[in-house]
Amino acid sequence: MDVYPAIDIRSGRVVRLAQGEPGRETEYNSDPVALAEQFVWQGARWLHIVDLDRAFGDGDNSHLIRRIITRVGSHVQIQLSGGFRSLAALRTVLPLEVTRLVVGTVAITQPDLVNRMIEEAGPHRIAVGLDARNGYVAIRGWAQATDQRADDVARRVIAAGVRTLIYTDVARDGMLSGPDVAGALALQALGAGVIASGGVSSLADLRAIMRSGLAGAIVGRAIYEGRFTVAEALMEVGQRVSGPSIARDE
Repeated sequence: MDVYPAIDIRSGRVVRLAQGEPGRETEYNSDPVALAEQFVWQGARWLHIVDLDRAFGDGDNSHLIRRIITRVGSHVQIQLSGGFRSLAALRTVLPLEVTRLVVGTVAITQPDLVNRMIEEAGPHRIAVGLDARNGYVAIRGWAQATDQRADDVARRVIAAGVRTLIYTDVARDGMLSGPDVAGALALQALGAGVIASGGVSSLADLRAIMRSGLAGAIVGRAIYEGRFTVAEALMEVGQRVSGPSIARDE
């Protein structure tokens, strides 16, 4: 399985939101680019980057994301999320060194648009984020509830060609309460690889995700609060850790 250290950017800062609520924000770093370099130096093979301002429809952090890609994009695979709700938004990042783009809201509000995104980018570059409360999908940066069940949406997007789902139990996100492995496995049984997000608090949680057969885990607060390092997480899931040949700023 793959480990995805998360870099959630809001107003130029690295933050984590408790249960996805904008008003429950903790700032962890003021320099997203330096943090991305740090994670890569620790051996990260993937970065999960979220533009929270775009997700909330409140501006964007495109300049910082481009700097991250310029700095480390040739050394690490990048999974980018936040506000991809049109073909125009998708096209702004397709030429960049981004391995996978995550769409969420449009999978609910404009399912035909997801099909067009898959046609344009290819199924390997489009993942669908399913952020759920009590089994029902939340959209627009988790701010709006819907009446659509996560498993129903998963079936639809898998039928359209999506190969990767990112499942977040919003109630667990940023709470260090343990991941919803059972919920993620139920979605993976539908035919796509599932990356679990939300609640990872320990190496034991990562071990449980790995043993379950899920495709990966996104980790944020546990790393920021020193419960384990990126290198320790990688070793826990059996990945060899080696730093890239990237020049460090002095």
